[in-house]
Amino acid sequence: MEALAGLFAASFIAATVFPLPSEAALFAYLKANPESMALAVGVATLGNTLGGMTSYAIGRLVPQRKIHPKAEAWLRRFGAPVTFLAWLPVIGDALCIAAGWLRIHWAAALAFMAAGRLARYLVVAAFT
Repeated sequence: MEALAGLFAASFIAATVFPLPSEAALFAYLKANPESMALAVGVATLGNTLGGMTSYAIGRLVPQRKIHPKAEAWLRRFGAPVTFLAWLPVIGDALCIAAGWLRIHWAAALAFMAAGRLARYLVVAAFT
């Protein structure tokens, strides 16, 4: 149970502005507990999605100001579906914060974030 809590924590923290390889944490957990693949992928997805939504909430707190017009137009054009890519290194945190800042509907952002993160962890699990 402690290892799952550690996986959750690593996944949560990795989705914030702190660089942490949650994929490595999942990989290590699955190497030690291959019979718990579904549970581990679920825990990592939940932790990483909640971390992403924390960044989204931080974005909601940022006062509305002008950003680069092309960046804003791109984010407004694609809306919530762009948060599917929020698992990407470097730009992922910015996408979550921008989604909150642009007031993209939280439930849609949550659904796309979770789907993207689940897909990533399923790939990691498949290679374990």
